[in-house]
Parts: sequence; structure tokens; C-alpha cells
Amino acid sequence: MTVPIGRARTRGVETLSLDDTDRRNALSASLVAALAAALADCGEDPDVRAVVLTHTGNTFSAGADLREPPPPQALVGLLRQLVELPRPVIARVTGHVRAGGLGLLAACDMAVASRAATFAFTEVRVGVAPAVISLPLLPRTDPRALARHYLTGERFGSDEAVRTGLLTAAADDVDEALAPILDGLRRSAPEALAETKRLLTARVLETFDRDAAELTALSARLFASGQAREGMTAFLERRDPAWVV
Repeated sequence: MTVPIGRARTRGVETLSLDDTDRRNALSASLVAALAAALADCGEDPDVRAVVLTHTGNTFSAGADLREPPPPQALVGLLRQLVELPRPVIARVTGHVRAGGLGLLAACDMAVASRAATFAFTEVRVGVAPAVISLPLLPRTDPRALARHYLTGERFGSDEAVRTGLLTAAADDVDEALAPILDGLRRSAPEALAETKRLLTARVLETFDRDAAELTALSARLFASGQAREGMTAFLERRDPAWVV
């Protein structure tokens, strides 16, 4: 199977592109493994100053791949890897983001999206909960706003995503908005960047240390439930699940 990650480098900034458009960049076991491997390469390469995580197609990520889901432990590992990587990671979003894809955004140090992008925590609509992705999300977002979006699965736009803390910025031209950020990173000392990132992520990593095992178990239990089977079957059959009233 072709590795679904594109790679390019410009002046010390490595761009990793989720490139499995047939599956709307869903978080399959293979995509999670490929992204983890690419991030590991970036973390070990002294010539990489920063990483931009982006996508091909009109969807950044549709969330967990229901046909080839990654083990919960693998997704936890990927999210933690993004947080711990000794290079700043910036998400560049020009398409839609759903469910587990929002965990990737929260695990990045910064995230910039186009005003055309949309977001939704759709887990409750298929009978599960945003368990594992809560590890980076809960420490970095507004709790009241997050409650609405977690509990309803509503779609929301980039300006709301900025207000909740999910995004750093929304812009009509994402690359124009990213330019001063990347320029600042290129002007920053590599060791200073790594230590500053460590300061910023300390509380997020405390959440991983405290809650990862519990939330991984919760995710596994919910995905194995009858309600999840009904929700996922309904999703694949393009119908409402039985609980809709």
C-alpha cells in the first residue's frame, strides 16, 4: 500500500501532507503509522526547524477510519508524539475536519485554517465519545464552548474554532497568515524553540500521564458497544441511527 503522507521541505520547514483522499484522510491504522514515522524522522533531523501538517483534497481528516480504525493506543501515541516533538508543529487547514482529525489540530502547537473550513465532533452521532482526542483538547480549549460541540456534534466554522482555542487563526488566505509565523520560527534558535515548546506543553503532557490509560479503555469499550455498531452501520448506510427521535 502506498504510504499516504506527502513530504516537502522549504528553508528548514518540513511539510507533511495527509494524502489519502479516497478515504478523506481518515485516520486509518496505516495513515497513523505513516504519519508517526514521518514525524519521527523530523524529530531526529537537525535541519528541520518546524513542521507544517496539512492535507490534500477538501478534507483535512474525516476522523477515525471506520473500516480500518487504528488501535486506541496508536492514536494516543501519535497525539503524544505531536505534543512532544522537539520541533514546533503547525496545522495548515484548507478543508473540513471531523472527530479524530480535531485531535490532530489540538496536538499541534498552532493551527491556521481557511474561513471555508468546517469542524465537528461527530462522535456522539455514531454512538461513541471523543475520548482519546480529549487528551490534547481539554487542556487547550474553552470548556463551555467545547461542551456544546462535544455534546451536539454540530458543525461550526473557523471563527468559532478560533474562539474556542482550537485554532490559532482563521484567514481567507492561509499561506499569507502562515508566512509571519514560519518567518518567526526560522529566525528562532533551535534549542530555544525546543525548550519553549516544552514549557508550553507541560500541562498537556500531564493530562496524557494522568488520563491516557482511562480514556484509551473508554474508547475501546465504546467502539465495541452495540450502540456504536448501530451508529457506524447507519453512517455507512447513509441513514439515521435507531436512536434519532
